[in-house]
Amino acid sequence: MRKVISNTTPIITLLTISKLDLLQKIYGQIIIPKGVFDEIEQGKDKIFYTNLSKIDWIKIIPIKDIEPLKYLHELDKGEAEVIVLANELNADLVIIDERLGREFAEYFNIKVTGTIGVLLKAKELGLIKMIKPILNQMLESGIWLNKTLIDKVLEIAVEN
Repeated sequence: MRKVISNTTPIITLLTISKLDLLQKIYGQIIIPKGVFDEIEQGKDKIFYTNLSKIDWIKIIPIKDIEPLKYLHELDKGEAEVIVLANELNADLVIIDERLGREFAEYFNIKVTGTIGVLLKAKELGLIKMIKPILNQMLESGIWLNKTLIDKVLEIAVEN
């Protein structure tokens, strides 16, 4: 089974639009570091909140070595732990939306995708028919998306 580790933002985004199940359908199991779990737990008052510890296909794993975190001080706790855990587990893929987190992952030769990449993969696999309505749902939910990115995604998805 592939080792796929997710950061906080993709999970919150997918929870917000009721599409978290796409992660299981695409990857089978998702791993999150304890720091990501803790960040999500801070949002217990949100309407989309879900206790991830009760989802059997999400595995919460604490990082073993906190020493590398001091070199990733520019990242938030969740992102830093995703990078460290990816190295500890020799992960196949990390799911991170934030630019700086993606740059760090790429620096460490970790394959990266984001929420949009997950949606494109879901369409490719026939799990969703169209991305445009989902992007609109994200925008309506208050999730910021760059217009240029939206146009590029719709072009890739052949929905422009």
